[in-house]
Amino acid sequence: MQINLRLILVSGKTKEFLFSPNDSAADIAKHVYDNWPMDWEEEQVSSPNILRLIYQGRFLHGNVTLGALKLPFGKTTVMHLVARETLPEPNSQGQRNREKTGESNCCVIL
Repeated sequence: MQINLRLILVSGKTKEFLFSPNDSAADIAKHVYDNWPMDWEEEQVSSPNILRLIYQGRFLHGNVTLGALKLPFGKTTVMHLVARETLPEPNSQGQRNREKTGESNCCVIL
C-alpha cells in the first residue's frame, strides 16, 4: 500500500508524491530533492538536509515514518515542505501558546 502526500511550499505551489509507510521524513526530503518538480525551480534548495516536513502544525523529525503517523491509505495527506536549517526547540514558548489556542501558523514560516 502507498500513501499519497500532497506537499505544499511556502509559495503555495503543490505537488503530489507516493510513498511507502516505511518511508521516513528524511527519506521523503531526499526523494523530493532528487525529483524536484520543474515548476518548483524558483524554490530549489541546495541540500535535502534542510528540507523539513510539517504535518498538522508540527515539524517532523527525520526518523519519523509515515506509518508511525497512522496516515490513511487511499486518501491524500497534505503536508507543508519548508527549507530550514534547524528544527525549533520543542519546548519553545510560541509552540505551547499555539497549542493552547488551537491555532496553527505553519504556513507563515520563512
